[in-house]
Formats: sequence, structure tokens, C-alpha cells
Amino acid sequence: MLYEVRGSGEPLVLIHGIGSRWQVWEPVLDLLARDFQVWAVDLPGFGASPPSPGATTVPDLIEHVRGFLDAQGLDRPHLAGNSMGGGISLELARRGLARSVTAFSPIGFWNTPERVWTQAALLAARMVARYGRPIVPLVASNRITRAGLFGLFYGQPGALSMPTIEGDLAGLGGADGFHQALRSFSEFRWLAGDVSPEVPVTIAWGSRDLLLPYWTQHRRAEALLPFAAHVTLPGCGHLPMHDNPELCADVLTHTAQGALKGNER
Repeated sequence: MLYEVRGSGEPLVLIHGIGSRWQVWEPVLDLLARDFQVWAVDLPGFGASPPSPGATTVPDLIEHVRGFLDAQGLDRPHLAGNSMGGGISLELARRGLARSVTAFSPIGFWNTPERVWTQAALLAARMVARYGRPIVPLVASNRITRAGLFGLFYGQPGALSMPTIEGDLAGLGGADGFHQALRSFSEFRWLAGDVSPEVPVTIAWGSRDLLLPYWTQHRRAEALLPFAAHVTLPGCGHLPMHDNPELCADVLTHTAQGALKGNER
């Protein structure tokens, strides 16, 4: 697994979502590196990490991250994840392998229609990334079409730079582990009591998240994890690190310090 390390202090491991790469955390990396030794990883079959010789389902990726923590000597680090990475982080916390967890729009708090919507939307986005990249500069040059193309992931798509857009599309289109991971979403769902209340947990959801719709899934997360802090990120989409990096870094830092309790807004 390829990774980027910055800063010093207690270890903090950042885990991206499906079709993504460690660079999705770039807006918050230097902010977090003031207080932590930050490890941003590329999961096997995503970003620059080669695919695993085995499968890349969500359970397999959880095991890969667990093995990575062991190999790097990272004993119960702080964990933060986005989307699929949020689900992976929560599962590692359930196993007692995390000091704290911040999950941004984590998978698994869906009902069946919501999960089917997420899988279909991601598959469509993958097709655009693989076959529509030649027209992306033209589409992205117009605010209206840019919002239509990237509003699924970002609350503020107009603020995206072309290098970010091109890098994200390349990561999504080239992810060898995408299809296995996406199919395995069908078997991944959180139930009450799955995470120990002894681990500081924050679930943070962008109010403009359309991929894992905020209005239903953040409420389901509150019901299933009542001991966690539940934070709404105003104006943010599914990838809030780009929409409001300062707020995301602040939420993550306060979680690691055990400062967020109960229902936060």
C-alpha cells in the first residue's frame, strides 16, 4: 500500500473512499500535520497501490488496512475515513484497533433503496471517468455543467481546480479494485452496538451529500450509534475535505482529543 506521511505526534491514518486516492485528503493534510503524524494511504487497487492478489471487497480491504497497521507498527492509531474509508475505520474501531475514529459520510447506514442508488450513481460516475475524460475540460469550464457533473461528490463544485478534477477522474477511472468493492456494498450494513462506546467516535455528514443522502442516513447513524458525536457540515458534500478543510480538520482534531461528545451541530 502506497502512503504519504507528514508531521509528527500521535499517528493518524486517513482512509479514502471507493475509486479515490490518498490525495483526496490533500486539503487537510498540512492542517492535521501540525498535531499528528499523518498517514494517508492508497488502498490496494486504488490510487497508486497495485491491486491485491486476492479480492478487494470491503471485508478484504479492512484486513489489508489491519495488516498495514501491524506492518508499520501503528498500535491503535487515530483513524479517519471518508465513505468506504469511514466504514473501514468504524469496523477497525469495533475490533479495538483504533484510539479514535472520525468517519465522514461513512457507508453502511443505508436502507436497500439508498444502497442501490449509491451503487448505481458510483457506477455511472465510473463510466464518465473512464470514457468521458476528453470532454471534461469543456464541461468543467461552465458553472452549470460543472455543478451537474460534480455535485454528486462536492457541495462547492465551482471551487474545484482542473488538476483536482483531472486527478480525481483518473483515480476513479483507473481503480482496479472498484467493481469488487462496489458489489460488496450489498453485504455491508451497520447494526446497533457494532462499535464500542469506549472509543471516541464522530460521524460527520455534509448537509449537501447526495451520494449517501444526508437527511436520512445521518439520522440512522444517530439512532445506531447514540454514544457518538454527530456533526453536520453545513454546505459540504460527500467529500467535505475539499468544501471546508478547516472545519473537517477541526472536527477530526477535537475527536482525537476526546472533545466532541453527544449530538454536536
